[in-house]
Amino acid sequence: MRGLKISKALGSGFSCNGNTVAYLCGSNGPLNGYGLDKKQLSKIPIQARPGPSISSSYSSPLGFTIQSAVLPTAYPYLLFKGITTFGWPTGYWFFHGIIDKLKHLIGSKSSQAMVLLAMGHDKSDGKIILDKETNKIIFSPPHDPLLPQKVKAFQKITRKLGGILFMSRFRSASVHLLGGCNASSDSSDGVCDPNGQVFDPEVPGLVHQGLYVCDASLIPCSVGVNPSLTIAAAAEHVCKDLVNNVLKYKTKTCTNYVSKVVDQNPPIETHDTLKSSETSYVSVKETLRGYIGGMPCTATLRMKINLQNSNDFDDWNYSIMRKSLVTLKGKDKLHVIDGEVKMLEVNYRTPYTQYMHYRLLLAAASGSRYVLEGKKIMNPYLFAIFSRKETTTLYVTFKRVSGNFAEDHHVGLNLKGKLKVSMIQLLKTLLSLEGNGKGRFLHLFLLHLLRTYILQIPQGIHEEYTPTDSYNNSYPTSTFHELETGDGCIISCRRWNRGHSRLKFNEEKHPVLLLNGHSTESFCLPTESNDLIRTLLTEGHEIWLLQPRLHPLNPSNNFTIEDLGRYDIPAVISKICEFHGPSMKVHVVAHCVGGLAIHIAVMGGHVSPTRIASLCCTNSSMFFKLSTLATVKMWLPLVSISMALLGKNKTLTLLDTSKASLRHRLLMYIARWIPRYERCTCNECEVFSGIFGNTFWHQNLTPTMNHWLNKRSTTKLPMAAFPHLRKICKSGFIVDSKGNNSYLIHPERMAVSTLYISGGRSLLVTPETTFLANKYVKLHQPGFRHERIVVDGFGHSDLLIGEESCKEVFPYIVSHIRLCEEGKDIVMINKEKKDRKEALDWAADPYRVASFSTWSSMSKLRLLDC
Repeated sequence: MRGLKISKALGSGFSCNGNTVAYLCGSNGPLNGYGLDKKQLSKIPIQARPGPSISSSYSSPLGFTIQSAVLPTAYPYLLFKGITTFGWPTGYWFFHGIIDKLKHLIGSKSSQAMVLLAMGHDKSDGKIILDKETNKIIFSPPHDPLLPQKVKAFQKITRKLGGILFMSRFRSASVHLLGGCNASSDSSDGVCDPNGQVFDPEVPGLVHQGLYVCDASLIPCSVGVNPSLTIAAAAEHVCKDLVNNVLKYKTKTCTNYVSKVVDQNPPIETHDTLKSSETSYVSVKETLRGYIGGMPCTATLRMKINLQNSNDFDDWNYSIMRKSLVTLKGKDKLHVIDGEVKMLEVNYRTPYTQYMHYRLLLAAASGSRYVLEGKKIMNPYLFAIFSRKETTTLYVTFKRVSGNFAEDHHVGLNLKGKLKVSMIQLLKTLLSLEGNGKGRFLHLFLLHLLRTYILQIPQGIHEEYTPTDSYNNSYPTSTFHELETGDGCIISCRRWNRGHSRLKFNEEKHPVLLLNGHSTESFCLPTESNDLIRTLLTEGHEIWLLQPRLHPLNPSNNFTIEDLGRYDIPAVISKICEFHGPSMKVHVVAHCVGGLAIHIAVMGGHVSPTRIASLCCTNSSMFFKLSTLATVKMWLPLVSISMALLGKNKTLTLLDTSKASLRHRLLMYIARWIPRYERCTCNECEVFSGIFGNTFWHQNLTPTMNHWLNKRSTTKLPMAAFPHLRKICKSGFIVDSKGNNSYLIHPERMAVSTLYISGGRSLLVTPETTFLANKYVKLHQPGFRHERIVVDGFGHSDLLIGEESCKEVFPYIVSHIRLCEEGKDIVMINKEKKDRKEALDWAADPYRVASFSTWSSMSKLRLLDC
């Protein structure tokens, strides 16, 4: 449990040496099998005393031996006479122990008795393991094929001597326990080699140097007789090898003993991986300080790195040495008893990003176990500006665990925080490097930093994924509908018939309208095992997916975001009403620009809120707050320059660039050089991220999703709406195409139940967007149910297209729609308890410290309310 790597055979191959124990009492023969107490020992002469522990032996031709033994007087008699035993022959045997004990108390001479022990050969297939949940030993005895013959032999002796035979209720009651750390030729069948050295199961043929087993647990089978001499012989054999190894070790390191003073407290490694004396290594001491769960924390780590002969960090061996400590306020010092550190780790989904991964198993004096996991994330963002911060900041999680290091059974406690290395401490670390590989370590470490931050070379194995079209065959079929909007534009939508609900098969549910973000698909994902469309189909909903004028299939050369809310969304809702009647309501799930458009449609009076059953928006609302980089890009004249470069054709072709004009190719070239937080090896993804900024964390997407999104889905980028989008981003909330606030002044039109979802790891749109929206609707529409969720680990569009979206995000959307279907979208308000001032008391967003723009927006809301 403390992290030592041991063979899985530990505790297996357990033998009881074929032992079966019985107790014969009530005999009239001179057995003399009772032990003596202190008074009797001084009074009874040596000739009249009971014999030694084993005084006689009988070997049966059936393959076992029976020996007699004396019962020590300290043993409770009743233990052997009815509590843990049963008697033979049947009759009054249960009361014999009580009667015998009464005779003993009144000084009457007790009947004769002795212990009978049978030993032989069992199958040596017992097991002894620790139940980690209850901390109890679980014993599975070995099978004993000769047990019936041994019982019959005991009964025969009882008939000869007279009396009552008491036998154990358990199949095997043994005094000769063998095995459990069996000797074997390899770690698959045993724990130790023939010389008693403990196997290291991770490397075939290697052992843990200096760790030996030399008692009965080494013997892999029953020996059939008393095993004391066999155990002694095995121990002498192990000691002979142990002495030879010690002499060899001292011979190899004799120069060190001569040239250096012996350290009385040398650091002891938890796992010795030193293959030879020529292996180069470096020892590193690192001290990190910070806060975990709001509590001050200090971590002092001592690491030994065996450099091997490779120039790749992945091939190096890292071990956390003992004397490493983690101090957390409110807890005792936590000792690092096992751990691993990956100095430069590459995720094939993010080949430009490097990670330093720490994983430590900690032990407290109370016996509690904790796991501290941390990552240093090094991104080539703005070259090396943030390199010092990223290489010295460790983002950690602190969890309490039960069980061993590998299994990771979490028990409640789960804290997060940051630990940092100060510049002074960093210099101390570099100056205190020890070992014969210091120069090589520093050279390779700096080389990797150069490749990451300056040269920006993708690392690790990154193969281009080439999927087939087979995934389309299993996707639910849909019907395609063309629509003509009020301004004469041709758009389209797809319709999926309702599936079979798992809850109520006969209940007709409201259809769901899905609104994508700008130019990308977030709902219909044929390469993935699940998406929001299939999730809602299983709930029994009919699905409508709008493909508006900013979709790659219907790119318009002259439109605004306002046109989507004024014309496109009303057109598709009218189409839905053609199928279900004018009274049918629609659930709306919108992402990014789709969320802006549905708020423009409702708050602009183009769609009545009575037509909306519920509204769910991901990273979007009537507010639109961007990350720092995206905000800077919007304030710079990049959009104006881009529109000038585009010329008359405002649709940028991303996939087939050979047919693109010189203007368009120049714009794509410039986009590749615009800074973004995360880079990709896909050219189309680089262009899209340069224009918008990163829209998802690559590690959250599967390779198939990333390839399909950039090579099959987002083939064109209609950019005509960018000037209007820029005005919205600079304002921080929805405005009309002229920049006027025409929508927030109509909060009475937001009479609908809402759910706003943000990603907790901001990329493009910050959680402030949903925070302000949730406060806005709660303030102005308190009679409806309004919720807001921030999902940790997600950025922007990966909320819907991420590998774990079906587990982490979709349940919130489904639950919101279910509650509205059940009529739980209305909240009853007690007018006596309603406090207007409390509604205006804006709490700070726990996911972001409110900026000046936040308070400016809040002030606007107060003025609007007044």
